[in-house]
Amino acid sequence: MKKTIAIYALVIAVAAFLLEWLQYKYLTRVFSTEIYIALIAASFTGLGVWAGHRLTRKTTPGAFEQNLAALKSLGISDREYDVLELLASGQSNKEIARSLGISPNTVKTHIARLYEKLEVQRRTQAIQKAKDLELIA
Repeated sequence: MKKTIAIYALVIAVAAFLLEWLQYKYLTRVFSTEIYIALIAASFTGLGVWAGHRLTRKTTPGAFEQNLAALKSLGISDREYDVLELLASGQSNKEIARSLGISPNTVKTHIARLYEKLEVQRRTQAIQKAKDLELIA
């Protein structure tokens, strides 16, 4: 990381030296200011992309492992878990009912029980809590 920062500082120092070397004051009279602003913006953008690429981690996430202990301790049934997965995929109650071959009222009941067990009030909260507990990917 120190090496990347040192290279970044060196590139900035070289750029400053080049601006002086090209007699910046003379060139600003010849060319418009917008060109210089665009060149400086492009160089800092390129430098930022390069530094970001060098400084960010390149680890791949491991395979998802379902937290079976949490499922068991919360008392979530298999059907409720199916509803939770479909809920996380963004399906509506009617779509979930069609997918599982049950009535929309049954879906509402399963969702209400999931809310109770996960101690949440909304779909987004239920999905987030299920992800936090590693119940769904």
